[in-house]
This record gives sequence, C-alpha cells and structure tokens, in this order.
Amino acid sequence: MWYVEVFVASAAYHKAAPLTYSTGQKLAAGSIVAVPLRQKTVLGFVAAVVPRPEFAAKEIGEVMDLPPLPAALRKLHSWLLTYYPAPSGIITQLFLPSGIAKKALEQPTTNVLTKGLPALTPDQEQAVQSLAGPGLHILHGETGSGKTRVYLELARKALEAGRSSIILTPEIGLTSQLAATFQATFGSRVLIVHSGLTESVRNQSWQWAAKQAELNEPVIIIGARSGLFSPLSNVGLIVIDESHETAYKQDQAPYYHAATVAAKLAALHQATLVLGSATPLISDYFIAEAKGRQIVRMTQLAASNLPQESQESIVVDLKDRSQFSKSSYLSEALLKAMRQTLAKHEQVLLFLNRRGTARVIFCQNCTWQATCPRCDLPLVYHGDHHTMRCHSCSYRDKVPTSCPQCQSADIIFKSIGTKAITDEVKRLFPESKVMRFDTDNRKDERLEANYHTVHSGDVDVIVGTQTLAKGLDLPKLGLVGIIIADTGLYFPDFSAQERTFQLLSQVLGRVGRGHRAGTTVIQTYSPDSPLLQSAITKNWSTFYNTELDERRRFLFPPFCYLLKLTCKRATSESAQKTAQHFADQLRSQNNNITIEGPAPAFHEKSENKFAWQLIVKAKRREQLTAIINHLPSGWSYDIDPMNLL
Repeated sequence: MWYVEVFVASAAYHKAAPLTYSTGQKLAAGSIVAVPLRQKTVLGFVAAVVPRPEFAAKEIGEVMDLPPLPAALRKLHSWLLTYYPAPSGIITQLFLPSGIAKKALEQPTTNVLTKGLPALTPDQEQAVQSLAGPGLHILHGETGSGKTRVYLELARKALEAGRSSIILTPEIGLTSQLAATFQATFGSRVLIVHSGLTESVRNQSWQWAAKQAELNEPVIIIGARSGLFSPLSNVGLIVIDESHETAYKQDQAPYYHAATVAAKLAALHQATLVLGSATPLISDYFIAEAKGRQIVRMTQLAASNLPQESQESIVVDLKDRSQFSKSSYLSEALLKAMRQTLAKHEQVLLFLNRRGTARVIFCQNCTWQATCPRCDLPLVYHGDHHTMRCHSCSYRDKVPTSCPQCQSADIIFKSIGTKAITDEVKRLFPESKVMRFDTDNRKDERLEANYHTVHSGDVDVIVGTQTLAKGLDLPKLGLVGIIIADTGLYFPDFSAQERTFQLLSQVLGRVGRGHRAGTTVIQTYSPDSPLLQSAITKNWSTFYNTELDERRRFLFPPFCYLLKLTCKRATSESAQKTAQHFADQLRSQNNNITIEGPAPAFHEKSENKFAWQLIVKAKRREQLTAIINHLPSGWSYDIDPMNLL
C-alpha cells in the first residue's frame, strides 16, 4: 500500500494543505485521480508520495486514464498557493477539468500554414526581431499598428520550434474574432479556451490539449485568462493582448492577475511573454523600465493610403448648452457628423462609459469637482445622509450648496446611460438600424453573437459602453462620438485617470485605422483637460509622466503594494466598529505598513449587509500575504486590486 498527498479540485475544501489518500499502486507526481471528499467524488492530482500517516487514510477511488499534470503547472500551482493565498481546493479547480469527457474532441493537427498573411511592415518586422528570447516584453503599439500580425508571426516561430503558444484576450466576446484569424493561418492546431464554453466542451478541450502535450505536439491556445492553466508541457510564447484591461484581474478568490501568473509561467518554461497594448498599464511600464525589460514601440499604421489630415477630431464643450438645441445629449456638431456619415453609408459608434450608478458632485459652470484632501480622489455623494465621502479613507464632508471655486449654484449630481442614448438616436434617425451593447444585453444581444452583423456594416449606429473599446476593427466605421468623455474621472479611485485615458484612447482608435477617413466628436465638460488632449494627440508619454508623479506623491502602485480588506455586518455601525478594531490591531502589530480607513465600501449595502473596508499599503508584498493568512473570520480580501471601488 502506498500513500500520496492529493490536491483536490473542489471549492468545498477550504484548507491550503493537500489531503492524504491510500492507493494500491505506485503513482507518479501529477497523476490525476478521482478521490472521495465528504459525500462526493472529485478530481485531484498527486502532489507527492508520503510515509504512512498516523490516521486511517481513505483510498483513492480511481486513477484516471489521462496524462499527468505537467511539471510546470504543478510548480505554478505551488506558487499560486503562496502568492495569492486561497483555499487549495479553489486554486486546484483552475488546473483540472470539472469532469472527464466521455467523447474525445475530434481536432486533428495540421501543418503550419502561412499563405495569405500580409507582409510585415517595418515596425512589425522590428517588433518581431525585438520580441525574441525568454522573459517579459512590452509591445506598445498604437491602435491600428497591427499587433495581431506580430502575434501571428511569433506564434509561427514558436510552432516551427516545436513549442506551444497561449494568446489571451480580455473578453470572451473577442475570442471568436481572434481565433478566426489564427485558425485561418494555423488550422486545427488552434484551440479555444474560456469559461463561456459548455462544461462538456471545456472538458474535451482540456483532455485534447493534455494529449497533445503528451505527444509533444505544439498547439495554440486562444482564450480568456483561464487559458493560462491549459495542460501544456512546452510553452514558447504567451501573449496578453490589450494587457491594460481590468478583465485580466480575477474578481474572486484567488484574485490573481493574468499578467502576473503569465510571468511566472513564462519563467517556468523559459518562454517569451508579450504584454501588448496601445495604452500599457502604468505599473507594468514603470517596472519594465526599472528592470531593463524590452519595450517595443509601434506607431506606423499597418495598412493605410490615407493622409494623416484625413482624421478629424472635434471637441464640444458640454457646458455650452446652446450646442444642444435638438437633443439634450447629442450636440449639433455630433448630429451633423452623424448625418454626413450615414449619408455615405458608413457606420457611427456612440460611446458612453456607464460602469456604475454612483452619483458624482461637480460644478457645471467651472468643472470644479469635490475631491478628498487626503487622497486626491473624487468624493461620492450619499443621498441618504446628504454627505460626501471618500471611499479610500474615512474623510467626509457636507455637500456644498454652491461651488467653492466660482460660487455658482449649478452643481449637478446626475448622469445618463446608454439606453437613453439609444432611444434618442432612434427618435432622431428613425430610418437607421441601431444596436446597443452593454452589460444589460441578453445572451443573443451580446456583441459576440452579433459580431459579423456589426463587422459587415449591417448596423448603422452602434451604441455602447467599454465593450466597444476592446480590439474591434470595423472597416465601415466612419464616426466615433463620445457622449461624455469625463465620466470615468468621477469614480473615486486612484486608477480613474488611467482608466479614462485608456478608454478614450481605445475608443478614439476605432477610427483612423487605415480603412477610410474618420471623424471623432468628443463631448466633455473639460475641453482644455491635459488628459483629453493627450488622448486625442496620442501623447502617452506626457500622460504617463504626469500620472506617475501623482502616484508617487500619494503612495499608490507602482510605489507600493495594495490590499483591500472588507467586512460585512448586519448594520453599518457594527461593520464600522469591527473594521476599526481590526485596523487598530494591525497598526499595533505592524510599523511598516500604511492603513487607510476604515471607510464604507463603494457599494456600502448589499443583500441586507453593510460593508466597510480597510486599504493597506506596504513596500513589501509578503507583509500583505501575512495579513491574509491571519485574517479573522468574516473578512474578505483583494490583493493587488486594480481599483479600490
């Protein structure tokens, strides 16, 4: 009789350590087994052979007829347990299928195809040559510069070397577009992996990838962040496309960020890691510069016969209400541009970022905005108490009856949404086909289900939120209208400036990609905003240096590590008291950390519970993981959060 430690793939198992089971056969590390856990049978993998324990160990139910989990993935699993502390049952679920597929995936491999690929531009050629060798590289390419063509070339080189590739997109809706491009080049070596697939298809895909790894056959994984955990044995390339996107951060345990996990996986395989974006994350760029990592810049459009002056940008001051005689939301300049664009049978894209429902406080006359004097973050209006609060620290204040800057009483607390814009467009352009894309869409209304209709130009006016800003290439798009360019700035968070710049740059980049002359109309309360001007002129360096100075001044990443701690109680008073007690305890035990709060969470009440939070800043990340490992019952956490909302 042998005894082995097994990591089980079940959320019902809440401890970090593996479980010990007995077996009648000698098993190698990585062997996939079915084991009893309470009243159920779950999958797991063998971590190690161990001596006979002092307790009676349950017997392994079945040794699965599957290739063992590759050594690199077992090492990645071990690293995750310490870097993103969470129950091992939850972490192990990332690495194993939910079940064993009865029917094998029929996906025969084919030879590498290269016909039909456009020639590399000088920018692309230089990028391919520079993005060589193991380790992290940043591909800072403008929208329309052809980053996908670079990924194709890098994947081709990896395949020729007998190595697999993992190409990630931030949203499931973009996988079909990217997969079609890769399948046209590499045939059935391409495998799509994401959580939107049925459980049966996911299990089949996992087994097929594991079999190819066992046969040393390279494949290309296209998918969302879960693609990182595919059972591959020889990875040569990992690409994080649109690497600035917050979708790469897991919003539940183990709260990992795909780029961080990819960096570890690339190190284990000695693979090339490429973070591709027109607007790289400030933290990624700063760390890459500090560590001397390769940063490749691409500014040349991949294919364009259009002169630069054919792209026109019009800025409309939202404070000038004389510009809105026919519509409360759409200015005369935007309506005129829409009429001209539709008359040429080109598409119009109207963008409004409405990621939340929190109200904001600003003066419509001079654009003054209520901000926290401690954090320099926007204050949030709480109508129940008619107060302004900072959701990073405990600062609060009364709502002013007049603007403290210009004494105007024209202070507003409201905003509009995409549904109102859609109704307005249908009223003003009744003959046009209008489609709206946001999180309120039903499954059959989502962008991924209507991509070909939108791409072909069968939709006249596209209205939506940030979904439309991510990697869409629409050949018939002639106009982009941004309804309120300042919306993202009103969120009370340290990342608001960066997120706004990214969104504006990405949305503006939907036109001017070389297909046809394009126009952008930007409606804003701050027409002279340096951030807005930087986005319009694609001056990323100016924005980066300005924002970096702000982060350094107020101690935010990349100059510290962050940990968000949240407790929920039946009353706000109880949550506040609990949070204050734990904050005092942490301060007495740790001299080298900074604790902000307690303060009410951005969404203070949910499911009849009140949430209060602490923000912990530290120079060393292990100080934060130590806090997580000793977190009291009833607390939740998010380490390395992308925002503090």
